Amino acid sequence: MRKDYVDVPAGDGVADAYLVVPDGGPHPGVMLFMDAFGVRPRIEEMAERIAAAGYAVLAPNLLYRGGRSPMVEDMAALADASRREAIFGRLMPMMRQLDTDAIVRDAGKYLDFFHAQEGVAEKPVVITGYCMGGLNALKVIEALPERVKAVASFHGGRLATDDPDSPHLRVGSITGEVYFGHADQDHSMNADQIATLERALDEAGVTYRSEVYEGAAHGYTMTDTAAYQEKAEKRHWENLFALLERVNG
Repeated sequence: MRKDYVDVPAGDGVADAYLVVPDGGPHPGVMLFMDAFGVRPRIEEMAERIAAAGYAVLAPNLLYRGGRSPMVEDMAALADASRREAIFGRLMPMMRQLDTDAIVRDAGKYLDFFHAQEGVAEKPVVITGYCMGGLNALKVIEALPERVKAVASFHGGRLATDDPDSPHLRVGSITGEVYFGHADQDHSMNADQIATLERALDEAGVTYRSEVYEGAAHGYTMTDTAAYQEKAEKRHWENLFALLERVNG
């Protein structure tokens, strides 16, 4: 299995990324859109687990405009809930900079790079996104439906807001399948927002599943943070691999 740290041409510079490609191939592609804390050992571990099931995986640093990974200097701070607010305060300007136009321009470049790699099938990919990565994955499948055949969003935030750029307003362009694993303790995606998103998906006739993970906090998949919940993380893997099998069968 090939495991490389790579530099990927992006919309406004170069994004550092982690690339994992199983031997042989070509393999169907999966892009892993990270949370705000950057490409780090946990993201690499997740990419390798997906690759072990027979998929090529690219995990780009979505916040490359703010610097190279890791985005957090003291990784131990992620497991300390009392220090989480300060970390988000430093990262928030970078997250705001990643608007719809920026993420779509970046994604096109990521896909061009990914499909040029040996062992990667030249077919539409699946994107699995976490926290802000779920938000941006949804924006990409809306903008590039011919290049992205499915998206899985786990504890994604701000998927349905009053903002004129809210992604729920553009779900009608989706031609593939989407899956949402919401946290039920998530101020960035509360029950009303979930209902708004589901109405938009129903009205647009999108193939989707939307589930709330009981007792799970925003960030439940990330073993290196205070939000981690083992039960919800296990459920996330089951649903992600089921989606990958459905759309690549």
